[in-house]
Amino acid sequence: MIIAVRALILLVLLPFTVNAQVPSAPELGARGYILMDHNSGQVLAAQNEHEHLDPASITKLMTAYAAFRALAEGQISLDDEVPVSENAWRTPGSRMFIEVNTRVSVEDLLQGMIVQSGNDASVAMAEYLAGSEATFAQLMTQYAKELGMLNTQYRNATGLPAEGHQTTAADIARLASVIVANYPEYYRWYSQREFTYNGITQKNRNALLWRDPSVDGMKTGMTDAAGYCLVSSAQREDMRLIAVVLGTKSPTARANDSQALLNYGFRFYETRLLYPVGDAVTQARVWKGDQETMGLGVQQDIYVTIPRGSYDRLEAQLDLPQQLVAPVEPTDQLGTLRVSLADQTLMEANLFALNAVPEGTIWQRARDSVLLWFE
Repeated sequence: MIIAVRALILLVLLPFTVNAQVPSAPELGARGYILMDHNSGQVLAAQNEHEHLDPASITKLMTAYAAFRALAEGQISLDDEVPVSENAWRTPGSRMFIEVNTRVSVEDLLQGMIVQSGNDASVAMAEYLAGSEATFAQLMTQYAKELGMLNTQYRNATGLPAEGHQTTAADIARLASVIVANYPEYYRWYSQREFTYNGITQKNRNALLWRDPSVDGMKTGMTDAAGYCLVSSAQREDMRLIAVVLGTKSPTARANDSQALLNYGFRFYETRLLYPVGDAVTQARVWKGDQETMGLGVQQDIYVTIPRGSYDRLEAQLDLPQQLVAPVEPTDQLGTLRVSLADQTLMEANLFALNAVPEGTIWQRARDSVLLWFE
């Protein structure tokens, strides 16, 4: 039986070295890039993925995340009418073309920000959520830290150049994956090819939406300092990949580099759901409880990404305590699961009881106390 785990205590996020038959990743002209599987978190290819780089309008992924979070928590609604300040109206760069002293719905602002990359929409949203863009940038940085984006600092909601405004390809991939997983009802806007507001129709700048039918997001960016950047997300069958390409020389280059990464990942790797949450990884003997055995499992779906054709060579190891004595609660850590391929550890996680096991009757406890003497 194959056993695997999605990172609960430790996830090894390293490019694969276990199969010499898998060729190296394509050579790209980007300053930094990463290709990551969405479900397993496994990194399939990367270069300078932890280098601090200017994200340009990819910043708006976090601007949107903050809005999605506020929607989910009931702080705002899609129908809310947001006042447009002169500050938002005057913001330079790409625009949604909202007009000063008007009110625009949150839903329209989000589409103007996601599809049209509107800087004016981003500032209006920031002011609505936090009072000012500067305060909102602090909130963005706080959220980044909560998500484990430890190399990211925000100074604005738009991605316009600012000292100290920086992130990494690895941090961006983490954020993109969270948006895909947590906000599917809003993620659909990232696949929208155009949006019309105020009589002006603008197309999504993500060229892969027209080129590759498996691509359904996410965001472009460009400034002189950042170069041309693209975060792309694509799903083929049950496998979803996220590619982040930063600092290319042209719109064509960012699209070509992203397409090359996605094609590489889908061609040479596969992702398997090995253990759904709630399934027993193993059965364990429980002493002095009201039942003699219980299932041990993990607390979230378990995926692993591996070179194609290597599934049958996966190996799993369980590290369990010698004795489990009731009472046992589902929150108790009761062992460790480790999955490896060709002596390379892919991931580890804690095991937990699938159900509570209270103490047994006096007779059950006394019987098991005697039996334990012979263990």
